[in-house]
Amino acid sequence: MKIVLFVICVFLAVIPATGKVLELSERFIPLRNEGMWLIKFYAPWCGHCKKLEPIFKLVDQSLAGERDLRIGRVDCTRFPNVGREFAITGYPTILFLKGENVYQFEGDRTRDEIVAFAQRLMGPAVRAISSADELIRTVNKREIAFAFIGKPEGRLWSTFEHVASVYQQHEFFFQVPASVSEKVTKERETRVVRVFKDERSVKYEEDPKDDTRDPRSLDGKEQTAGLSPPPGGPTAPSTIANDSLYTWIAQERFPLFVKVTRGKFHNLLSTKKLVVIAVLEENKIGELTPEMEEFRDMLHSVIQRDEAGERKYRARLQFGYTGTPELANSVAMETLSLPNLIVVNSTTYQHHLPDDDPSQLTPDAIKIFLDDVLEGSAPVYGGSTYTMRLYRAYYEAKSSFIDMWRGNPALTAVLFGLPMGFFSLICYSICCADIMDAEEEEDDGDDLGDYHEKTE
Repeated sequence: MKIVLFVICVFLAVIPATGKVLELSERFIPLRNEGMWLIKFYAPWCGHCKKLEPIFKLVDQSLAGERDLRIGRVDCTRFPNVGREFAITGYPTILFLKGENVYQFEGDRTRDEIVAFAQRLMGPAVRAISSADELIRTVNKREIAFAFIGKPEGRLWSTFEHVASVYQQHEFFFQVPASVSEKVTKERETRVVRVFKDERSVKYEEDPKDDTRDPRSLDGKEQTAGLSPPPGGPTAPSTIANDSLYTWIAQERFPLFVKVTRGKFHNLLSTKKLVVIAVLEENKIGELTPEMEEFRDMLHSVIQRDEAGERKYRARLQFGYTGTPELANSVAMETLSLPNLIVVNSTTYQHHLPDDDPSQLTPDAIKIFLDDVLEGSAPVYGGSTYTMRLYRAYYEAKSSFIDMWRGNPALTAVLFGLPMGFFSLICYSICCADIMDAEEEEDDGDDLGDYHEKTE
């Protein structure tokens, strides 16, 4: 079978490809369900595609040892039928094909993110761990790991399997025998779900209101009843009637203090928590200045203090920092001073800003501000009203124009100047035509009056 697949790959590489990445054509469409594929859809003129090209080569090198996976790319300008087959609406788009299932990559376009995306989907939704050493290596290697502890049976296991199938492209899920878990967690327990992150593990507490029926015994309508996937989170045609585990995993799938990027921001909103972001600015090589690092560490100290004491923030707040201030400016619809702090409500899309000068904030002042936000007494800005949406669209358009002007003023002047020039010329011609007609009418009247006067 592997020899046949190899022959197919050679047959598909009808155009010389760079490196080992296969250059696919329309002949690929009838074979899309054969094996597993990681494919990049691109356009040669796309700047983002050009930036992704060397990264995708590194991805190919990292996955070179995976014999069951083939990596290719499609030039949608040459083979538009392939793009239409997969409903490609933007470039670049990365898809993972596994039989009839199609998964779209939604993370940051880095080698590690794309490789992890492919590795998660290459295996089963839930992977078995058989030893304590393997569990320790797994926990240390990955930022987040969800584990079902105990024998793979019962209603909770069935629900865990369903959730894992929904989140497989985003997170890793494991099944661990109770005897193995006990050596790591130092707790004797069975048929429980834990998440390993932030150098500790957190146990899932079942909701007594959950549906006690096995998800496998329900039909499609019953499985989806009462379950609303969080905004920005993954969706599936058939999920789980018992949605408390689904919600818990959505809330726990990020470290307590995470770097917020454009790829992660919308997924952070799926936590249904208040997202607390330290707004910083990185230099050209992706590093923070000492001033920015001090502000980030100050926010981190507030988290650590709460974790060592009341732990009232963990359930309701998701902390992070961003080195891309434009991301926070887009939320606040204004240019924030740096460094700064913003709290985004992931359900109402409103946000909070501290009243104090951000540069003068202290750990105690941040704690007071966060407590006010939780109590509902902090000032609220933004939202998702019709007026706010219009203003947000205006702000985004203005910001895009400014970024284009800063990047290439000559090209921006041509793109916007020519249409405006033609429009102005048309308006001028219309207005001038009306004025000239009016003057001619007035002149005709005057001449006629003068003629009558002379005649008399």
